Amino acid sequence: MRDSGTQSTLLRGFAIVDRIVHADRPLSSAFLAEELDLPKATVHRICQQLEDEGLLQREPGGKRFTGGRRLRKLAMATLSNSVLGAHRRSILQALSQEVGETCNLTVLDGNEIVYLDRIETNWPYRIHLPVGSHLPLHCTATGKLFLANMKPAARRRLVNSLTLTRHTELTITDPEVLEAQLDKVADEGIGYDSGEFLDGLVSIAVPVIGADNRMCFAIAIHAPSVRKSLDELRQYLPTLRHAAARMAASECNGADEEDAA
Repeated sequence: MRDSGTQSTLLRGFAIVDRIVHADRPLSSAFLAEELDLPKATVHRICQQLEDEGLLQREPGGKRFTGGRRLRKLAMATLSNSVLGAHRRSILQALSQEVGETCNLTVLDGNEIVYLDRIETNWPYRIHLPVGSHLPLHCTATGKLFLANMKPAARRRLVNSLTLTRHTELTITDPEVLEAQLDKVADEGIGYDSGEFLDGLVSIAVPVIGADNRMCFAIAIHAPSVRKSLDELRQYLPTLRHAAARMAASECNGADEEDAA
């Protein structure tokens, strides 16, 4: 027989975590209590328990909560599960075969992106960036897409908190210049990297948008600039967007592709 008190606490804890991970800023327990129509003392106690378990963490020097390290690891483990990701991988494989270049799928992880999946071409000149690699936001095609799709205030806070490390001569290290480029990325709906992260590597990316109009992932094609220019990669945008739509139907919306078609 289920303990109704324990069940209620678990559901309340899940509701708190769900509200926090969908917010674009840290949330206080008082705000959560009002939003969820729960007693302040109850929410404070549950938040403390979740924090103790590493599922939530407080913002530096503050009282508001964000997702904790353990929660992020749990989310990444779920997304990276090979059984759950089989269909996702087949979409990337079809895309890579059609365009003849390496394709990848990334997800936002704090102030970085992480490679969730990747299909390499058989060309002799390749760049080794394995699944699980963490890359910066400010100088990668998919990273700039995630930034561009944030609300302006949230994006500004994150850009100002980033260390804009110079990786190549083309890396943008001025926050104002980066903000201007992010506005362009937002308008076009296309992320691009013209050799800003690695010399000789160009990339183009589009967002994978869920039914709630939120960006779930970013899907990208990249190639050595000796083989393809950034403009040449743009010719694959229709194919890339089609793959993103398939990915959204199967990965973000919880629907079967045939049902969504």
